[in-house]
Amino acid sequence: MKKAEGRMSGSGWLGAVVTVAVAAVFTLAAIEPANAQGRKSIRWATSSVDSYGYKVAAAMVKIAEDALGGEYTFTVNPYPSTTGAMKAAMDGTGEIGYTADVGMTQLYAGEGGFKDYTAAKGKLVHAWYAYPMESFMATSAKDAGKYKCWGDFSGKPVFYTTAGFMNWLNFQRIYKTLGYQFKHVQIDPKSQSDALQAGTISGSVAYTTAGRSLAPYWKETEVRMDVKVINPCPEEVAKLKAAGLAVVDIDPKSAFTKDIGVTQIQGVPILFAYNVRADMPEDVVYRMLNAFYKNRDELAKSDPGFTPMAKDFVGMQVQGISANPDIPVHSGLVKFLKDHKAWNDKWKIAK
Repeated sequence: MKKAEGRMSGSGWLGAVVTVAVAAVFTLAAIEPANAQGRKSIRWATSSVDSYGYKVAAAMVKIAEDALGGEYTFTVNPYPSTTGAMKAAMDGTGEIGYTADVGMTQLYAGEGGFKDYTAAKGKLVHAWYAYPMESFMATSAKDAGKYKCWGDFSGKPVFYTTAGFMNWLNFQRIYKTLGYQFKHVQIDPKSQSDALQAGTISGSVAYTTAGRSLAPYWKETEVRMDVKVINPCPEEVAKLKAAGLAVVDIDPKSAFTKDIGVTQIQGVPILFAYNVRADMPEDVVYRMLNAFYKNRDELAKSDPGFTPMAKDFVGMQVQGISANPDIPVHSGLVKFLKDHKAWNDKWKIAK
């Protein structure tokens, strides 16, 4: 996903090296004193400096520091990918790790970038889900009549976004849930419209951030051709929800400039998170969550990506846990959810 895992420019690379070098001064795995006055360090590991995840984390620092009464100082440390940020937090070179619900699934399943991986200090647990990206299916307008449900794309050549991106992982998760065959065709995203019009691919996965903006290559595709969105059928929606995945409605006018054949887009969100290890003090996580909750409307004004969280902050935490209900929940989030009468006793509390 380009927004979440974009490549660093030369200056961005230098900035990342400098930031990581500064962060390396803090060699202790736990939260240690940062200066003579006893302030403690919390290192916030994100994706690269030109990514949305880094931008959002940087905006969070003041709220978090204020919430903790000046006891802690935060440094935002970028890594080339979400996987790198997750491992930093789990290996002790960070305390907060940028991730997503699909990344958490892979971590606990020992798949993908986490195959044969052992966390030096402990795995990330559910702590704070911040904003969604929504994955859905589209095809060329001329071929749209061939497809009524997502199952009609099973086994057919589809560009599910660039291999390894989070939306690519998301549709792998969706297809596994629905029992469909995932046949990915890797193309240059800039050639997407040519591939759709030529029939090289039957469909292509699109995605929005917080139900609003399309990826740049999708904006280019829309200019060059007419596309139609194919929504999941009701039985597919029911099966996804039964598996703990959310299915959300997106206003097509917020993302597309042309008619795409549906009055509401139905997509499955990826919930991006800033999670922590279980050894982060309960009070630290609890106070940060309350601060973000209190400032949720201001956050939405500062960046539209926070709009869904502002509308239903508690519900987003519930969605994040429900996507991976077997993964433990940090005790600070447990306390917060109990305050809001949203805790489910079936969930596990991280030890």
